[in-house]
Amino acid sequence: MPFSMIYNISLFAQLLDDNGIAERLLTDITVNKILKALISVFIAYGISVSIQSFVNWLSERVPRLFRLTIKQSVPFWKGLILIITVVYLLNLFLNLSQRNLLAFTGTIAVALGFAFKDYVSSIIAGVVTLFEAPYRVGDRIRIGEHYGEVIGYGLRGLRLQTPDDNTVTIPHNKTWTDAISNANSGQLEAQVVTEFYLDHEVDTEKVIQILYQTAYSSRYTQLKLPVVVIMEELPWCTQFKLKSYPMDARDEFIYKTDLIRQAKQAFTKHQLSYPNKIGQVTSQTMFENN
Repeated sequence: MPFSMIYNISLFAQLLDDNGIAERLLTDITVNKILKALISVFIAYGISVSIQSFVNWLSERVPRLFRLTIKQSVPFWKGLILIITVVYLLNLFLNLSQRNLLAFTGTIAVALGFAFKDYVSSIIAGVVTLFEAPYRVGDRIRIGEHYGEVIGYGLRGLRLQTPDDNTVTIPHNKTWTDAISNANSGQLEAQVVTEFYLDHEVDTEKVIQILYQTAYSSRYTQLKLPVVVIMEELPWCTQFKLKSYPMDARDEFIYKTDLIRQAKQAFTKHQLSYPNKIGQVTSQTMFENN
């Protein structure tokens, strides 16, 4: 058992024996107070949902430049509502004198240490994440095996929308242990890397020229940001990587599709050949054998 937990238990036990503090910690619980508590929780939940809906509605109607800025204000408003509600409820049911507050925090620490360790860890991680901001609403991130856009930021975790339109809920405490890859970090643009594999014998200058033209002719490309083509020799082909930015990170996959479609049409027009499948299989077999 951790030392801090043992300390809290002993401290709380001492306070219980000392003049019956536990009896004075709670105020008189009346029906009126219970109704006030229920109404306050209901109002807080309603305001939270309303703010979420309003911010989502507003962010889709303002100029695209301000969309992420508006969406990223949701965690702040939710946190503010939560703090106000919790303080109100504590003040409603507890006599929060200095001595009672010490006893109460000791009780909470013991209870949380035994029963809600993971849950509290996620909440604390969520608060830390608000300040460190490794991800925000609207960012495109990868945590573990999951990749997608952050569409929600709750008390315990975030909601991620994957390219397959699935919604994945990930606890905030993953930030303690897992690496987080953020593609746009609050910016509207995120780099898209589109890979092409062609035969060793192709005219590489022609391929590079086609890829640049493909990027600059796409209606999704952010022309203010650089377009780069790099290549690498693999055992069974020549690999080309086209690195460019869509104007909106939300268009990542449709943008990539547009680049591939245009590039393949140009490759066919200029009779640029793809790698031999037999060569690919042979290479893979050699790799597996090694």
